Amino acid sequence: MADLKITKVTAHIGARVSGVDISRPLDGGTVAALRDALNVHKTLFFDDVDLDDEGHQAFARHFGDITTAHPTVPAVDGTPHVLPVDSEGGRAANNWHTDVTFVLNPPQATTLRSITVPPYGGETLIANSAAAYRALPEPLRRLADTLWAEHTNDYDYAVPEEAVDEAEAARRARFTSIKYRTAHPVVRVHPLTGERGLFIGGFAQRIVGLSVGESRKVLDLLQAYVTRPEHVVRRRWSPNQLVLFDNRITQHYAVDNYDGLPRLLHRVTVAGDVPVGVEGKESYAIEGDASHYTTVAA
Repeated sequence: MADLKITKVTAHIGARVSGVDISRPLDGGTVAALRDALNVHKTLFFDDVDLDDEGHQAFARHFGDITTAHPTVPAVDGTPHVLPVDSEGGRAANNWHTDVTFVLNPPQATTLRSITVPPYGGETLIANSAAAYRALPEPLRRLADTLWAEHTNDYDYAVPEEAVDEAEAARRARFTSIKYRTAHPVVRVHPLTGERGLFIGGFAQRIVGLSVGESRKVLDLLQAYVTRPEHVVRRRWSPNQLVLFDNRITQHYAVDNYDGLPRLLHRVTVAGDVPVGVEGKESYAIEGDASHYTTVAA
């Protein structure tokens, strides 16, 4: 741990980690230092990593039990805990979202590892939703503290039916093969830091108690604070990189700007706790059982 170095990359989010070989088992002090850095910076970048899928999973396990790849999307062949984030599988990630918020206990942390990177484009944007909450004017903050939102994997893609080809239709059918709906607080209290963050993103489709139209206006207003440029770090991928981000207090977006060239990341996620709002109330499931996907973190 003596050589571990954390270098901040933007004011609100992101730090580069050096001086540690994450392909080897990490001692408790190093893991605690990385967890502390993640709590502060929300996103950690590791360059020149020497990991295969097994090593990737071993690294993620330092932070807790890992989930299976996804509630509905198939894993990498023979590796049930690793999800391929593949350009050939569609552009589902090029919207702002927090991973798998349609289940009761979304992952606490996400790790992404570069396998194939295009010669240009294909960046991942990651936003600090705690900074977004702090930027809200006081009246909006008080309103957000009281709101709950329904998150679902069965949502309106806002793409005309005639524009959806057969492959995309099949992908959507697979993604929604089990329907999930969960109510989460719009403002989530982080269980380790006590920070408040806007817990919304693409799977949040309706504010509890409001119409669809009213919900969209409120969600769009709050989301605009999340995606302010000063709250966002932009990661240009190169080979053999790993990114770790706190899924409880960030959102991310995969930029579709690489002309359909091959792009492949592998994703491993760490099981999370049930979100808690400002008043101490926990999220609740409305539809769908995700017990095959994730345990609940203590």
